[in-house]
Amino acid sequence: MIHIAIFFQQLIASLTHIIAKGVTNDVSPVMVLFFRAFIASMVYFIYLLFRKSGFKKIENKDWWLIFVLGLLNIPINQFFFLVGVSFTTAPNVSLAYALTPIFVFIVAAIFYKEKVNTKKIMGIILAVGGAVVLLSEKGFSFTSDSLKGDILALLASLSWGLYTIIGRDFSRKYGAIYSTFLSMAAGFILYIPVFLSFEHEYNVSEITFANWLQILYLGAITSGLGYALWFYALKKIEASKLSVFNNFQPALTAILAFLIFGTGISLYFLVGGTLIIAGVFITQRG
Repeated sequence: MIHIAIFFQQLIASLTHIIAKGVTNDVSPVMVLFFRAFIASMVYFIYLLFRKSGFKKIENKDWWLIFVLGLLNIPINQFFFLVGVSFTTAPNVSLAYALTPIFVFIVAAIFYKEKVNTKKIMGIILAVGGAVVLLSEKGFSFTSDSLKGDILALLASLSWGLYTIIGRDFSRKYGAIYSTFLSMAAGFILYIPVFLSFEHEYNVSEITFANWLQILYLGAITSGLGYALWFYALKKIEASKLSVFNNFQPALTAILAFLIFGTGISLYFLVGGTLIIAGVFITQRG
């Protein structure tokens, strides 16, 4: 059952890269995120309203965790993700997220004293080398939109790794659905000042019906069902083992991007992707 849930979560995530790329071609990522976060928060709120004992009392010592998870979730992770995918390709973003297990391991090693050995270090070196190959496709000019997008995607992946590590015990304590609602609602509130600072970038009248469907998917399916499935799996599997399933995303996203956008698969993508996935595999085996 748990592996079926993880498969659907990975399929949702792969489609998210594609849909996010499509909608940010037409609508400012800043505005897309505002409505995405609002829809996700409302979906969880309405669900909890009709669920018996849906809302639980939060212990005082856990409020700071809600703040941190909210900050990592919306103003950092989803903001970097949407802005990044607007600059680069969906497959490149999926490869950045394939690095999440490496980020999870590094964070776990630093803060949770997870054991480090030669095999894990070699895996990290391979994965980082793959990321460098991927980033070098358009050259290392920081004026390049593609490079900016790839870097933002890597930062989004890093923040997702932090979110996964920090949210592990919290989700086990309060449950997958309630934990996700709290991080979504807190993240939305924290994002409002960011949204208002980009006032010149949004014009709601320009959003088409197709765009609204895309935003609805990102809010209700990705941030709603997808996040709930992730936290549900996090209750059953260790964070480092769960994050390795992100390796499915590059292949799924590359296939979908080719079918929908006609996005070709470059040699840089193949070499970088192979190194990243091999590095992640070796790290996990270590």
